[in-house]
Amino acid sequence: MNKTVFFFVLVLILSVPSFCQVKLTLIDVIEQAKEQSPSAKAAETRKKNFYWQYRSYRSNYNPSLNLSGNLPGYNRDFFQVSQDDGSFAYRSREQFSSSLNLGLIQPISLTGGEISVNSTLNQFNDLNAVDSEINPIYNTTLFNIRLVQPVFGFNELKWDKRTEPLRYEESKRSYVEEMEAISAEATRRYFDYLDAQINQQIAEFNLANNDTIFNIEQGRYNIGTTSKDKLLQVELQLLRSQQDVAQAKLDLQTSRLALRRFIGLQDSSSNSLELALPDELPTFDIQLDKALSYAKQNRADYIEFERRRVEANRDVARARAQRTQTNLIASFGLNNAAGTIPDTYVDPNNQQRVNLSLSVPILDWGRTKSRVQTALANQELTQYTLTQEIQNFEQEIITLVSRFEVLESQVEITKKSDEVAKERYDVAQSRYLIGKIDITNLNIALTEKDNARRSYISAVRAYWTAYFDLRRLTLYDFANKELLYQEKD
Repeated sequence: MNKTVFFFVLVLILSVPSFCQVKLTLIDVIEQAKEQSPSAKAAETRKKNFYWQYRSYRSNYNPSLNLSGNLPGYNRDFFQVSQDDGSFAYRSREQFSSSLNLGLIQPISLTGGEISVNSTLNQFNDLNAVDSEINPIYNTTLFNIRLVQPVFGFNELKWDKRTEPLRYEESKRSYVEEMEAISAEATRRYFDYLDAQINQQIAEFNLANNDTIFNIEQGRYNIGTTSKDKLLQVELQLLRSQQDVAQAKLDLQTSRLALRRFIGLQDSSSNSLELALPDELPTFDIQLDKALSYAKQNRADYIEFERRRVEANRDVARARAQRTQTNLIASFGLNNAAGTIPDTYVDPNNQQRVNLSLSVPILDWGRTKSRVQTALANQELTQYTLTQEIQNFEQEIITLVSRFEVLESQVEITKKSDEVAKERYDVAQSRYLIGKIDITNLNIALTEKDNARRSYISAVRAYWTAYFDLRRLTLYDFANKELLYQEKD
């Protein structure tokens, strides 16, 4: 066959989807889940959401330039005019008015106040004015410096500086934890499918084996070397094997669909998945003190604990600040009015304002005290709750680290048991064929072989799941000795 014909045949084979079989390892499934799964995309969206929330928080401390105004305002009505004799007269008026303000506002995070520089232009036109009146008239504020300062009030900007960076850092670490949680869930889905795949292999092997045994027993029954009872027992076992194969195929299809959906693969009935059992396990030594240290250093939970403490303190400060409300408002500027816009900027006058507003409840029937005491009680409850959550969190790590030595031992034992059980069945099958043992003992050896295989896969599943759970809890890869999250400035 020349190269051209060979290439054509190869392309033809690869282009036929009905014979396509996707072979995936555990790492392939995990990487696919991190890139394409709906869970990964949702985690990525939450990460972006928190990023823009943090950007919004940062912008609260930057100056803002605002342009506002009313262009134009029209009014036509009758208004009441008081006469010298005490009576009232009503006159009509028709007016145009416009205003435009340009303001540069800078929040003061240290005190919670706000300082602004403003420039204002106002225009008023009385359509019913007589010729002797200045019409239209313009009023301008060349510039105006204004300070608004709460006195002994709650400073939201100061507390945001303490909580929002913690919240953003928490979100970045939570994203890495979500990725590790996706790895753990992908591992579970992987082994669910692998269990179904192995169960189908076992069921098909048992069906073929029981079919052979039935033919042998039927031959023995025909020549009178076995009883009707044993033949019926073998036939019943054959029927059960046929039922097991049908159920195994259904379970395989269900788990295949669940795995495809989770990792984001488009499902197709013409394509099948074949998974390989990951016999090589990540091996490493875990020191409990290091695992706890990495968890405290890296986990989002510990950032969350600190943020919740700060927020409880913030709520107490807010409740106490609400007992009195005092605001100082002061401004200084240059102001003028004239018949033309250029004249308003000639020899402007000083404009000065100072205002101190005060609001103190004299009698509120204990409302203010209740609000403060509620905040203090919530602060105390938060402290107790966090203490308990930290203890539970540390206990989870201690339990998981303690399990690893047992899990590693279980994998070794079940692997050896799988090999021994398979060898025992081969021996039992050979002895059955030469009539040394009966069908009951052969079925016992078959059951033990199947159970040993399933126990080995279950032990491997438990080890890999615990491995990714440990990575999620500590954000540290003990196998490769590297941090899963690097804090950036």
